[in-house]
Amino acid sequence: MSSTVISRTRFSVLDRSRTREGHPPAEALRDTVALAREVETLGYHRFWVSEHHGVPGVAGSAPTVLAAAVAAATRGIRVGTGGVMLPNHQPLFVAEQFGVLEALFPGRVDMGLGRSVGFTDGVRRALGRDKGDAEDFAARLGELLDWFTGSSPTGVHARPAEGLTVPPFVLAMGEGARIAARAGLPMVIGDLRGREKMLRGIDQYRSLFRPSRWASEPYVVISGTVAVAGTEAGARRLLVPEAWAMAYARTHGTFPPLAPAEAVEARAMTAKERDLYESGLAGHIAGTADQVAHELETVLKETGAEEVLVTTSTYDRTALLDSHRRLAALFAPGR
Repeated sequence: MSSTVISRTRFSVLDRSRTREGHPPAEALRDTVALAREVETLGYHRFWVSEHHGVPGVAGSAPTVLAAAVAAATRGIRVGTGGVMLPNHQPLFVAEQFGVLEALFPGRVDMGLGRSVGFTDGVRRALGRDKGDAEDFAARLGELLDWFTGSSPTGVHARPAEGLTVPPFVLAMGEGARIAARAGLPMVIGDLRGREKMLRGIDQYRSLFRPSRWASEPYVVISGTVAVAGTEAGARRLLVPEAWAMAYARTHGTFPPLAPAEAVEARAMTAKERDLYESGLAGHIAGTADQVAHELETVLKETGAEEVLVTTSTYDRTALLDSHRRLAALFAPGR
């Protein structure tokens, strides 16, 4: 089945290059590139990759490098980052990276930007950053955009970025909605489980939005897990590996590679682990195609979002692709 609100919405994919038990980290990066090829044929609008440092469960540490590999392996899908964490880098460096990407793949590159710093104190020290660096995000964002317009007060020019148009997106967490609105930029906001908080952020963004050279009106991308399978139980199994990884991270302080669903379900968990695991399974958009279509209609009508960024991670890559295929049948049924 399809619906008007779903069929007029763009759908995109963020793949975090999650590592898996029994598989080398390098395989996760190759899996990301292979998935990009597949979702392009299904009609998805964008394919984004992420930035994580020193995390055992994530291989994607250099998103612009990985985005280049994705763009080279695909033909027309937009490719970008969800996101480059601006507090970790000098804005000139980021402008140069995206300038190179746009020069190589003109008209296909997106610049998704976040304000997080390293996952742990050790990672932040290794990056030469601390938690306070996130507070400079608005200023760093302005500096980055100046490199593309040739407006840097330094008199230096970013090559080859200057004069190129690479659409910027702000990943909104906390202050992010206000920053995106004041800068006049598209906003990515999640997650789908925190619906009330997400709606407050969207309302704030729309009310404060100031048109800019980058966007004449608000543009909202909602992000989160969407899992579609032939049965409700099959969709729930897609959620199991990530739910356990999150529960493990909350109780052990480190984010692990994904484990197979059957291994997680056979585990003896402490009461705290079980509670975190069960809450990690709840609230996502997951189920059969009909169930997911109904839930998507509801959230799209509530948020008025122009786009959905699907961030689903799971151990079984075949089941993940099948989920993306079933979802594509809802938004592009004749493809």
